Amino acid sequence: MYCTANGVKSLRGQYHEDWNFHPVKTGDRLSLGSRELVFIEAPMLHWPDTMFSYLAGDGILFSNDGFGQHYATDRLFSDLVDQEELFAEALKYYANILTPFSRMVVRKIEEILALKLPLDIICPSHGVIWRDNPARIVETYLGWARDFRQNQVTLIYDTMWGSTRTMADHIARGIESTDPDVTVKLFNGSRTDKNDLITEIFKSKAIVVGSPTVNRGMLTSLAGLLEEVRGLGFKGKKAAVFGSYGWSGESNNLLSASLRGAGFAVVDDGLKVEWNPTVQARRQCEEYGSRLAQSFA
Repeated sequence: MYCTANGVKSLRGQYHEDWNFHPVKTGDRLSLGSRELVFIEAPMLHWPDTMFSYLAGDGILFSNDGFGQHYATDRLFSDLVDQEELFAEALKYYANILTPFSRMVVRKIEEILALKLPLDIICPSHGVIWRDNPARIVETYLGWARDFRQNQVTLIYDTMWGSTRTMADHIARGIESTDPDVTVKLFNGSRTDKNDLITEIFKSKAIVVGSPTVNRGMLTSLAGLLEEVRGLGFKGKKAAVFGSYGWSGESNNLLSASLRGAGFAVVDDGLKVEWNPTVQARRQCEEYGSRLAQSFA
């Protein structure tokens, strides 16, 4: 069994067997007779034991988790599927899994390119096989790995009786009216798949998160999401918070602390509205959105 030294540790730890291990490192080769494999260690892309294997002569890179997608299709190759759907799934995979290791992604790609190996096909461990211009996904990865963001602001909220939802609607309206060029997306955090939310956060230059105060805290859908986001280590993104309350109003401070702990630059103290927003409070939400558009510019 040919694997990295960390692969030996992992397999022994999982199966408690001392199989016929042959630890390999970057540059080691294995003759298959008429073919030869070249091994390339790729630790933390996205496991410590990850390794790429290059099939010399055929120009095929078996890239393990790199360049993969959670994408099931009866078409085997990248050029046979819808391109917009394919790259959306590749982006979702990167955002949710490889974001914490972006610096390593850049270094590993640069290392592979420095080997000047012909690259005709990339075969990831799951998803479709890249055979039509595989350099395209490599170049796309380099863009994603370098603190990627679009001109997008994403609002994520949860609500009990609709008050925080009303705030979110009017804050979004204020952002759009002040900066018509920005893409504004609005999501209910308890009704949207967290992988989709994280993908939208990855694409955004800024996010706005809102929760009512419940038991002196925030709603659990957002608490769980922000813990996921903390582990991904997003860079270069701004954030703001908002929320409704009836009695104590702690959610804003807790949201801000979570966002700062996740690496976001929180632009202010946020906006709080007591009870169901009045006409005046809704106007305040739109004005707050307008200020955020300027802060996020």
